[in-house]
Amino acid sequence: MTDMTAVGRDRVAKRPPVIGSVAPLFEARTTMGERALADYRGRWLVFFSHPADFTPVCTSEFVSFSKAFDRFQALDCELLGLSVDSLFSHLAWKRSIAERFGVEVPFPIAEDPSMAIAAAYGMLQDDAPDSSTVRGTFVIDPTGVVRAMSWYPMSTGRSVEEILRLVEALQTADADVVSTPEGWRPGDPVIDASPIDAAAIATFSPSETAPDWYYRLRSI
Repeated sequence: MTDMTAVGRDRVAKRPPVIGSVAPLFEARTTMGERALADYRGRWLVFFSHPADFTPVCTSEFVSFSKAFDRFQALDCELLGLSVDSLFSHLAWKRSIAERFGVEVPFPIAEDPSMAIAAAYGMLQDDAPDSSTVRGTFVIDPTGVVRAMSWYPMSTGRSVEEILRLVEALQTADADVVSTPEGWRPGDPVIDASPIDAAAIATFSPSETAPDWYYRLRSI
């Protein structure tokens, strides 16, 4: 396993992960002890960066992630935060959130003072003007593969509800070998795979839930 906190940025692979690639391995100190990406094999993981501790948008996100923690756990999904701030800064910020907002952060926040993890994941570019990372979010499946990712600027907070929806949509697609339509929520119809042979297309009969052969909804 590669300890990403111990290597310089010039030794990190230049190509950041993309959907379908294996997430770069790392180990780091966190507010809940040492953590390695390999520790999360067998479970889903939402791994996300924030620009800096003690900033208002980041605080709003961490409050929301913390309040939704049990809902992520119900999906067999862990949360792991990251910024280039030190562990001591993370601990102080976590305490401030508990004291000022009445919310305990129940998931680990990793430090990345060398910026190696941020660089490996494309959260911090080589020509970045400072060490603030973008709001990068990676949904990693139980096999360690990146299944979804999103990027937000420093000025705009993420939607925790959308991340929850995304995780459940991915799990549903895997379990039932289907796709999910725009705005899908648990309990909504899903999309069946389109037929790939001419005979099936020729004999297709439209219905209310299947207006044409390439768009077939069904309940699960």
